[in-house]
Amino acid sequence: MKKQLFITALTIFGILTSYAQDNGDFELGLGLGLNLANVSTIDGQNNASSRISFNAGVSGEYYFSDRWGLKAKLIYDSKGWADGFITDENFNTVTTDFELNYATLPIMANWHFGSNRNWYLNFGPYVGFLMNAKDSELGMDVKEGFKSTDFGFAFGIGYKFEIDDSIKLFIEYDGQSGFSDVFEENSGDTIRNGRSSFNIGALFSL
Repeated sequence: MKKQLFITALTIFGILTSYAQDNGDFELGLGLGLNLANVSTIDGQNNASSRISFNAGVSGEYYFSDRWGLKAKLIYDSKGWADGFITDENFNTVTTDFELNYATLPIMANWHFGSNRNWYLNFGPYVGFLMNAKDSELGMDVKEGFKSTDFGFAFGIGYKFEIDDSIKLFIEYDGQSGFSDVFEENSGDTIRNGRSSFNIGALFSL
């Protein structure tokens, strides 16, 4: 699965880069951020506490014009929730955080606005591949209890600070809302991933 994800990401970035060399501008980005992750039911009910975690990733954007671009990201994304419950080997119930770490690949339209096009708004689908899952209290591997893929909608808004013609710094709010159930087997309401993040990073025009 990790090999397939790596090949998919390289293919997408390769296509964007090749197309940009012939027809327009390409921008490579590096970023990291603070996540506020949680899970909720399909009707928005939330009985779990949010988990503070992090993300780090790379992005590539092909500009169709000064207003519109196609942006792809590859993110190491730490999700899950806090103050959940797990049973230890003595059948005692223990309060714990569930750490679900994904490699996430969003493909988004990116709209640039403002007088200098420094603001941007992006939106589109994402797919996440579960890399590992564990609880924080007992350190148990709980990956088998969760689905290997997560599908949903990604969106965000940000601002770019121009350093020179080829380098910009950015700050952004980035959100994800899952569509699929995180659990492998679930007889109750669908439980979906959700996370908000505040990111910083750098963009390089190629």
